[in-house]
Amino acid sequence: MRGLRCTAHYFSVPLDHTDPDGERIELFAREYSSLEHDDGAAARLPWLLFLQGGPGIRGNRVTQLSGWMKAAARRFRILMLDQRGTGLSTPADALSLASRGTPQDQARYLRHFRADSIVADAEAVREALGSGPWTVFGQSFGGFCTLTYLSFAPEGIERALITGGLAPISGSPERVYRKTFERVAARNREYFARYPEDRAAVTRIARHLEKVAEILPTGERLTPQRFQMVGSYLGGNTRIDSLHYLLEDAFAPSGDRLSPVFLDQLQPVISRRSNPLYALLHESIYCQGEASRWSAWRVLPEFPKFLPDAPEPLLTGEMVYPWYFDEDPALVPLRETADILADVDDWGPLYSRAQLARNAVPVAAAVYRDDIYVDRDLSLETAAQVQGLQVWETPEFHHDGISDDGDAIFSRLLAMTEA
Repeated sequence: MRGLRCTAHYFSVPLDHTDPDGERIELFAREYSSLEHDDGAAARLPWLLFLQGGPGIRGNRVTQLSGWMKAAARRFRILMLDQRGTGLSTPADALSLASRGTPQDQARYLRHFRADSIVADAEAVREALGSGPWTVFGQSFGGFCTLTYLSFAPEGIERALITGGLAPISGSPERVYRKTFERVAARNREYFARYPEDRAAVTRIARHLEKVAEILPTGERLTPQRFQMVGSYLGGNTRIDSLHYLLEDAFAPSGDRLSPVFLDQLQPVISRRSNPLYALLHESIYCQGEASRWSAWRVLPEFPKFLPDAPEPLLTGEMVYPWYFDEDPALVPLRETADILADVDDWGPLYSRAQLARNAVPVAAAVYRDDIYVDRDLSLETAAQVQGLQVWETPEFHHDGISDDGDAIFSRLLAMTEA
């Protein structure tokens, strides 16, 4: 690999950290350091733990240092964690969950895969590595986990950096989705102003799918509502241009069928085959002492322009709906499990407002003004409740800012914690 050394690490941790003698699972993490440091110097560098977005998405695999990792590797050894259930850690997917037993058994197991368990994992890993308090860098859901870390194990953190990941620390999931539906609608308007021809293209595709059975490469019919999931592209700075390229050759030359190229490109965008945990746990990441009960689905009627049969349907964001588990073959076996999780009403706390109010760990957070996934207003509400948290609010980036100019963003936040 170019310019970096990699070391694999495996750790054994309890499935339930309140029962250390019970079932155990394996965690995988990959250590990255720069070849600019010789082996001895690299081994003396302090650790930086990166917490990936998600939930249910494995740590990044890289072949060279670039962006924020290049900036970080000047001063740190980077530990890229495959959060429990992902990557090379003990899996939690349709195949492995089937071995757990009934849907009730599966849901009981998955209750141990939220931020509180991920933070307990991180502390076990830190102790196993013999590290003192380390720098934690959380992106998106990784930022949510960082707030949980600051709430329940602040002694393990020297400083915290957060990008696009200041979660609301109180309140129901519904308030999150009302805010993000508004953000996604605004981003749709911005997109169609940039590519006005795509407004007609999206409507044409949706109407076409109501009448014609278009089959995805995995064998199921593509529905209008599933097509709307391409709105995930709207969360990026340059990904909106990729969305335009996707749509421009949606139809075959005959004009009466969708093109194979379009269907092939669409498949991985709208499938949760590689990360079912995202769909299973997405709403639970906002739940403390209450059930989600498919919050986004219940809020959706308040925003009728997102309905697939709207005159000009809008593209959707990262919301998860119950029909995902009817239409995505990877999720169909997990439908009952998903319903059970949606009805759980005794989720434990994810944050300590009291601890965050007396926080003494240096924290810097990038808040993206137009972020469609983590609302700016809710982010600033949270920032005001964390003692000493410094905010850099910017309109320059969207949710994937660290993919766009990670070096500058990371360096700025790091400097803020050292001022």
